[in-house]
Amino acid sequence: MVLRRLLRKRWVLGVVFGLSLIYFLTSTLKQEERTILDRNLLEARDPDHRIPWKVRFNLGNSSRQITQCRNSIQGKTLLTDELGYVCDRNDLLVNGCCNVNAPSSRQYICKSCLANGCCNIYEHCVSCCLQPDKQPLLESFLNRAADGFQNLFTAVEDHFELCLAKCRTSSQSVQHENTYRNPQAKYCYGESPPELLPI
Repeated sequence: MVLRRLLRKRWVLGVVFGLSLIYFLTSTLKQEERTILDRNLLEARDPDHRIPWKVRFNLGNSSRQITQCRNSIQGKTLLTDELGYVCDRNDLLVNGCCNVNAPSSRQYICKSCLANGCCNIYEHCVSCCLQPDKQPLLESFLNRAADGFQNLFTAVEDHFELCLAKCRTSSQSVQHENTYRNPQAKYCYGESPPELLPI
């Protein structure tokens, strides 16, 4: 009863309104500061940021000891390392590279990929994307990337990271936000989205 009477008084309502207004303005200004900081970080990145296309080491005929390899990590059975080798998970060496002497290891596999650069298997997409002859296609994509994608791809440091990001399922691979355009080719490194299969 006392609370009800107190809330009916205009000065109490004015205080509640004033505090709400102050809270709203401070949170809005903090959000604006964060947005400006994020924008400044993006602008601070070198606009001429070039992706190193060559991998730092080569397993081929080199007698050099390899220290570390990055790989695609997420596959249940298959993995792709940064040299473009695809191998079974159990053929992965301690340093993160595929064992090139294992029967399952193959470099630059495009076996499950279509001509438009869309693949059935994520690891094959990354491996195929890492082929040196795909560099002009990827450079062309980066030069024409939309502003929304520009923020994502400026964070990419090299060819391997670009292929990992490009091959992930993107909005271009889906239709109506809930079905794949082509369920057999949903991982794409190419410029065009998968062909739309009739339902």
